[in-house]
Amino acid sequence: MQPSPPPIFLISGPPGAGKSSVARALLERFEFGVHLPLDDLREFVVSGMAHPVPTLTPEFGRQYRLSLEAGILLARLYAGAGFAVAIDNVVSVDDARVFDAAVEDYPFHKILLLPRLETALERNRTRSNKSFDTSVLEGIIRSIHHEHSAQTFEADWTVLDTSVWSLEETVNWVLELQG
Repeated sequence: MQPSPPPIFLISGPPGAGKSSVARALLERFEFGVHLPLDDLREFVVSGMAHPVPTLTPEFGRQYRLSLEAGILLARLYAGAGFAVAIDNVVSVDDARVFDAAVEDYPFHKILLLPRLETALERNRTRSNKSFDTSVLEGIIRSIHHEHSAQTFEADWTVLDTSVWSLEETVNWVLELQG
């Protein structure tokens, strides 16, 4: 009997939703797990780096798409070697569709972490894992939270309000979804 293929998780949500924390804690539950934060892939750019703040530019859009494509390639590579994978990024419903066909050989779970806006803003204010003043993200958090709240997510997305859940409770929910 052949082992079942490892899962690939796409974890999205506004900044401050807990994507990176959930991804890392989730993958610690697997024998082999790899976390692919697409922000880190974008940081590989040494010259010409386009940032989404203060304004989105066409160049940021190009670099963002490249990071999605690179994330897919890395996810397939690691999953093919038996690793559970969590890709973490702010992803729209439309952008997430590029993953569907590319990872169809694996159990694929799209998770949107959407705590209350006040919770995301507070988490952003108190985090220490960024090398910049996170207050610059407050406007974009408000904007993305509003967009995500207004979007209709397809049935293959699981939307979790993690406002009152601990990290462990959130991971348990995500694992329950996996089945």
